[in-house]
Amino acid sequence: MKKTGLSPFIIACLLFGFTFLYAPIIMLIIFSFNASKLVTVWGGFSTKWYFELMHDEQILGAAYLSFKIASINACLSVVIGTMAAYALVRYGRFRGRAIMIQSISSRLVLPDVILGLSILMLFVSLQNLIGWPAQRGVMTIIIAHVTFSSAYVAIVVQSRLAGLDRSFEEAAFDLGAGPFTVFRTVTLPMIAPSLVAGWLLAFILSFDDLVIASFASGPSATTLPMVIFSKVRLGINPEVNALATIIVFAVAVGVIFAGGLLQRQSDTRAGGK
Repeated sequence: MKKTGLSPFIIACLLFGFTFLYAPIIMLIIFSFNASKLVTVWGGFSTKWYFELMHDEQILGAAYLSFKIASINACLSVVIGTMAAYALVRYGRFRGRAIMIQSISSRLVLPDVILGLSILMLFVSLQNLIGWPAQRGVMTIIIAHVTFSSAYVAIVVQSRLAGLDRSFEEAAFDLGAGPFTVFRTVTLPMIAPSLVAGWLLAFILSFDDLVIASFASGPSATTLPMVIFSKVRLGINPEVNALATIIVFAVAVGVIFAGGLLQRQSDTRAGGK
């Protein structure tokens, strides 16, 4: 007879793993309510750093800029990554397929410093040849982020497309639907969960990026990670703890919402069957 429940060893491993992963985040959240300016010394409970954060124009402006760049990057990456994944899965062997696969895979393992330096050299060369871009800013950061975010989206969508039952698409073709109609009415709803996952992944990758954005940005565009990094170099600011806490809760809400949406879609499909 098999024993039910978890063994003490497994429970200890789980506790150690969760503590290792989430203890720093919990400490950060706790010290965001610290009244003292010294973030390592507890000076009592206070929410003043949140109020001061709301009046910090530099951080608020950088947060808005990062959110805008990440949103645009996620949308463009989903479109480009989905097109690449669809071509790799649905069109079989074609000329340049191996190069396309290698270019997508290389983005996943290429160091950010190398990718950022190559993008910087590209923009400088284009500026010398055709005069564009006149200066590095929001547009160049978006282009740089799309170059690596679309590869992650392509991998996510490709795995979903490869596991789909093509009989639904073939049935739609037999009924006289065109390729675009089949993709819009049959394929797209079936890969919707992977599109949502790819969008969220591309958004987080862009919002969190520091190295590549540092190479692709100019004086007119400073993202939130760049502002936080510059502040931390001068000493840990309690406002940074408050900002990080807000981001943690925002990400948690987004993950819960996306998980609930995907679960509802899966339940709807299961009920329809």
